[in-house]
Amino acid sequence: MKPAPFAYLRAGSVDETLEALRQEGTDARILAGGQSLIPMLNMRLARPALLVDAMHIPVLQHISADAGRVTIGAAVRQRDMQAWPELGQRLRLLAAALPWVGHVQTRSRGTLCGSVAHADPSAEIPLTLVALGGQVHLRSHHGARRIQASDFFIGMMATACEPDEMIEAISLPSDRPGTGHAFREIGRRHGDFAIVACAGVVTEQTATLAVGGVADRPLARAMPLPGTRGDATALNDALNAFAWDLDARDDLHATARYRRELVCRLGRAVIEEAAQCRA
Repeated sequence: MKPAPFAYLRAGSVDETLEALRQEGTDARILAGGQSLIPMLNMRLARPALLVDAMHIPVLQHISADAGRVTIGAAVRQRDMQAWPELGQRLRLLAAALPWVGHVQTRSRGTLCGSVAHADPSAEIPLTLVALGGQVHLRSHHGARRIQASDFFIGMMATACEPDEMIEAISLPSDRPGTGHAFREIGRRHGDFAIVACAGVVTEQTATLAVGGVADRPLARAMPLPGTRGDATALNDALNAFAWDLDARDDLHATARYRRELVCRLGRAVIEEAAQCRA
């Protein structure tokens, strides 16, 4: 199929993009990498009157880092993020997750913020953002705001972004010494959407597990630290409780029971690996 007719605007600035969103509202969609939006247009699942191309705005093409956070602009491609020299030192969990995102070809076009905007519950980048306690930077003609990733994703491909807002960046806290990270997922094939994906973050005092592919959005929960035999029992109990709270359902790819079992087994492996990787 081909898309329904739409107007196209190659925006030259953030202000031009925001003005288009202000005028068109829900009839406008922002085009970044297009790896999710273009198939939706072709299948006519999305029918915008105006497509606003934001990929050529210089201010959205940068990765910036300070002592505590890394900020990634809306036009930064996944390929360029993988090639960023500081990725392995500042964001080890994202470095582990990015190779699981689609394929080389899609990562060469897709953007991190585009994946966040699409909000697929099986996607790796939203899951990583939730696991690390990242933020989404939103802007409209009224001004700018930041929202925690855990509050930004509100349902199946649904977010807290208003019709006149755009995602101008996402930010994640830089890795701290003594923190371990791990990422694993199970899919039918490498590059497919995950049946279950798990991201783990472990410090000396805390452990956090984030799970994607089960509920209608990525969710994170504190876990007992792995260690002694008693801790192992507590971790098993916590993983089982988390798995049953995720509202898993049967579909063409897996049963709810299988997904819950994966949460328990994959979740344990991820927490234990993250604990071993503390640096």
